[in-house]
Amino acid sequence: MIRPVETIEMVDVWRRVIVGDEKSWVMFENGTCVILMEPEDDLAAQATEILREYGPVEAGSPAADFGTIDLEVDPGWVVYGHHNDVLNYVSPEEVEAPEDVVIGLLGRSKRDQDGHALTVVHVEDKRPDR
Repeated sequence: MIRPVETIEMVDVWRRVIVGDEKSWVMFENGTCVILMEPEDDLAAQATEILREYGPVEAGSPAADFGTIDLEVDPGWVVYGHHNDVLNYVSPEEVEAPEDVVIGLLGRSKRDQDGHALTVVHVEDKRPDR
């Protein structure tokens, strides 16, 4: 779980990392970010439902798969899984060996924790009519 100061820092990271100023997104307590490509009325509830389905890791299933993206705007990596809009950030300080498998496993672990706890810590509402 990230502390309040870290939450503010993670919000800033996601603001820099997410491409497209018009995208609404929700962040959970371990830093998992769910981007809402078709935002509904209640962004937190919508993101929670997505993470409930696509967050928990099940060994041997697509939920255990992951990929990593080297960031250009920030040091670190984004880890994605079987839902393209459910993402995790891994900073260089979090890993001793910056290998894709180490980075991916850490990001996947954060997603799994958030997929079980489902605790929203930030909502970024970018809908034009709000």
